[in-house]
Amino acid sequence: MDKPSALEYINQMFPTGKFGFRTKASLSGVEPLMQQIQSEIRRVDASILAAVRQQSNSGTKAKEDLAAATHAVQELMYKIREIKTKAEQSETMVQEICRDIKKLDFAKRHITTTITALHRLTMLVSAVEQLQVMASKRQYKEAAAQLEAVNQLCSHFEAYRDVPKIAELREKFKNIKKILKSHVFSDFSSLGTGKESEESNLLQQLSDSCLVVDALEPSVREELVKTFCNKELTSYRQIFEGAELAKLDKTERRYAWIKRRLRTNEDIWKIFPPAWHVDYLLCIQFCKLTRVQLVDILNNLKEKPDVGTLLLALQRTLEFEEELAVKFGGNTTSGDRYIGSDEELDDAKNKNQIVSDIKKKYEKKLAMHHGGGMESYKESSVPGAGFNFHGIISSCFEPHLAIYVELEEKTLMEHLEKLVQEETWETEEGSQTNILSSSMQVFLIIRRSLKRCSALTKNQTLFSLLEVFQKILKAYATKLYARLPKGGIGIVAAATGMDVQIKMSDRDERMICYIVNTAEYCHKTSGELAENVSKIIESQFADKVDMSEVQDEFSAVITKALLTLVHGLETKFDAEMVAMARVPWASLESVGDQSEYVNGINSILASSIPTLGSLLSLIYFQFFLDKLAASLGPRFYLNIYRCKHISETGAQQMLLDTQAVKTILLDIPNLGKQSTIVTAYSKFVNREMSKAEALLKVILSPVDSVANTYRALLPDGTLLEFQRILELKGLKKGDQQNILDEFNKHSPAINHPSIPPSVLVPPPPSSTSQSEAAVLPHIALASATISSLSTAVAGAITSREDVLTRAAALGRGAATTGFKRFLALTEAAKDRKDGPFRKLFNP
Repeated sequence: MDKPSALEYINQMFPTGKFGFRTKASLSGVEPLMQQIQSEIRRVDASILAAVRQQSNSGTKAKEDLAAATHAVQELMYKIREIKTKAEQSETMVQEICRDIKKLDFAKRHITTTITALHRLTMLVSAVEQLQVMASKRQYKEAAAQLEAVNQLCSHFEAYRDVPKIAELREKFKNIKKILKSHVFSDFSSLGTGKESEESNLLQQLSDSCLVVDALEPSVREELVKTFCNKELTSYRQIFEGAELAKLDKTERRYAWIKRRLRTNEDIWKIFPPAWHVDYLLCIQFCKLTRVQLVDILNNLKEKPDVGTLLLALQRTLEFEEELAVKFGGNTTSGDRYIGSDEELDDAKNKNQIVSDIKKKYEKKLAMHHGGGMESYKESSVPGAGFNFHGIISSCFEPHLAIYVELEEKTLMEHLEKLVQEETWETEEGSQTNILSSSMQVFLIIRRSLKRCSALTKNQTLFSLLEVFQKILKAYATKLYARLPKGGIGIVAAATGMDVQIKMSDRDERMICYIVNTAEYCHKTSGELAENVSKIIESQFADKVDMSEVQDEFSAVITKALLTLVHGLETKFDAEMVAMARVPWASLESVGDQSEYVNGINSILASSIPTLGSLLSLIYFQFFLDKLAASLGPRFYLNIYRCKHISETGAQQMLLDTQAVKTILLDIPNLGKQSTIVTAYSKFVNREMSKAEALLKVILSPVDSVANTYRALLPDGTLLEFQRILELKGLKKGDQQNILDEFNKHSPAINHPSIPPSVLVPPPPSSTSQSEAAVLPHIALASATISSLSTAVAGAITSREDVLTRAAALGRGAATTGFKRFLALTEAAKDRKDGPFRKLFNP
């Protein structure tokens, strides 16, 4: 039933009527249902009865099965006990049967061992006796084989060491080995005395004795080889410790002696087994002894040795070490490595006369006496020989090579002076590099010097020579710096009372461009030189290789040269600036074409810029233009103040000239054929020239609105500048005072004069004395003719720190004009603790 109760089931089967009573129709199915239920009850009862009967039968069957299983287990246990008993009886029977057989087996084993031991003992006794006879007769070949047999027989009696007979035999065998050793050493003592030529079988006998030595302990072989080597080197000690040959210039004869010894004693070397490497060990002992003797010679010298003699001895030593390395190692580790650029060097060879090598005298010595080598005595590489012959002798020369470095420095300096004296400061026709030939020659002689030194040593001496290279390159940078035209600093000279200017010809301009390119080439090649040296020098010095100071020197030369170009053009503009100030601006009647001084400025730029653009690289040409605009823009602005009186027509004409000057400046990149820098440069020129335009617009403004116009167009202007503008407009003193009083009321905070952009001048490279005036930045101020303005400016800037602060700020502003790559070095110098550029910012 799915219903939760019988009542619900009945209500479903017999539903009620409208008033809750069951109808006759609903009760009509009661009888059939009752019959169905009764039938189901009988069926369920029958099923229960059948299940009870089946369960009863199953219980009885299970009891019977359990009883049968228990009985089977009992029978199995009985059979197991019976089998176990029979097995014990069988084992007892087998033991009784085999008891006698086991005794016989043990007896057989003991008898066999005894027989074997007695047989070996007999063999040992016989072998020892035979060995004793062979030792007494010096029959080395037979004794060597007998030694091996006795050694093997003795190994079987290790467990019987305490048995008297065995101990006696071992002691006897030990004595025989001592006798053999004594005979062998005695026979070898006659080697080299001439007996080998008299007794033809002596060499064969000694060769057989080597077999005996191999059969003895390894220490015997080591002692014999050491004794033989010491005997061979006895005559060497006697010869080269004497006063006559104990000299540095006799070093080559030492190596000739050992080579000759190796060649003439070939028959003797064949005595020894190849595995002994006697010639190899002899050479090692020779090298160690030679090093000791050379150290004594070098340390006992009363005066510095001759460089040629020292280098010749070192060269012969290196050649000898290389020959030993090839003979006993099978390969070589020496050889010239690539140094510098071959293309650059080939260019230098084709275009310039090759500078002679240093110290021809000793180089001729190094080129002589190449005979007498060990080519006739080369063998295959020695198995197991791992000794490094490189440096075993030559390293003792290292502490005494300072005189070689001094000579290289002296020679390089002489070459440098000669190259600078012969320099024409022009490039050859058809040259595409636009660099001075002396720079290529300098690096050529440095490369040659580096190759010479690296062929001799790659340790401290090479590092000291690198320091010499740094001195040479710094000296060359100083030579380039000194060649730049001297003089004042343009308008700064006039403002500071220094009536000096830089006057440059077209040839000077080209020369400065060549110096810039040469310094750039030297900067790059110096870095390559440092990389090449770090590859060939020993690892402990590789991290110390640094040419950054040299590169900073050439960077300073580049900066100074470019600024000199700017100052030279400034000097050419002096006449035009004077002409501008002398124009009668107050009496002009009408506005016409651009003035003559503008044409002069255009003519100056048109004659110089194309040459500079063709000779300078893009980055340096951009730096030059930025500095030129930074100088000419403020100068033009300040030159307006130098004029006496400017009428409205004059101001309009001057505004037209200003536009023309700006157009000329904007067209400079096209004149120099460097149009890629137009965008950044144009922004800079527009910014600088906009100040002059704003000043002229203020002058053109009506008197009643001049103050407001000045504040709007020149928000950073000063009271003194505003007063000067009123003077330029031609106002009387009384009218000026009223306007100034009104201006002060609205602008009480303006009380300092403005500072126009400045140009920094780096000190010369490697200068030994730097005056503070040489490193201070100069500020372009108004002309000395404006006495009142100059006095006010001098009173406002009361300290050098104020000048430095303002100049640094203006320098950072100029760096935003697009030339950030080159000025990054200058800007970073302010944060560095040392270096040449730091001098620009030290107070």
